[in-house]
Amino acid sequence: MQTDDRIRRARPTDAPAIADLVHGLAEYERAPDECRLTPEQLSTALFGPTPAVFCHVASAEPGGEVVGCAIWFLNFSTWRGVHGIYLEDLFVNPQHRGSGLGKALLTALAQECVTNNYERLEWSVLNWNTPAIDFYKSLGALPQEEWTTYRLTDTALTAMGS
Repeated sequence: MQTDDRIRRARPTDAPAIADLVHGLAEYERAPDECRLTPEQLSTALFGPTPAVFCHVASAEPGGEVVGCAIWFLNFSTWRGVHGIYLEDLFVNPQHRGSGLGKALLTALAQECVTNNYERLEWSVLNWNTPAIDFYKSLGALPQEEWTTYRLTDTALTAMGS
């Protein structure tokens, strides 16, 4: 298994940089006001007593400043009977795009799948984000066009759960 020494699992000291990257992603996705993540929330989610979310980070050079991240969690396929990875966020700072870091982050997640016998690596992409769509297709990823994502949040979630 080939590894890229610019990619590693996140450490607690990375939480502020990762939170900044998530805010950068929210800005890129034209929704900066919707991102309320704090470094403290992220640190608890990633490194608390029962983490349910995980993260790989990317540096332009080994051991350097964190310039990209892949935040993910396990999902489960009842049809296949095994876990998979759901990639929540993939983001590389604009000045480091095209350097192979995005592909290296996805490769690290694919290696997680292979090592742990997970059978899927899935994520969502905004329909207007053609650079990302083209990148994912170049890797062999296929869109799941027969599925539509639904979401309950804010007032609708509170009403349903009350």
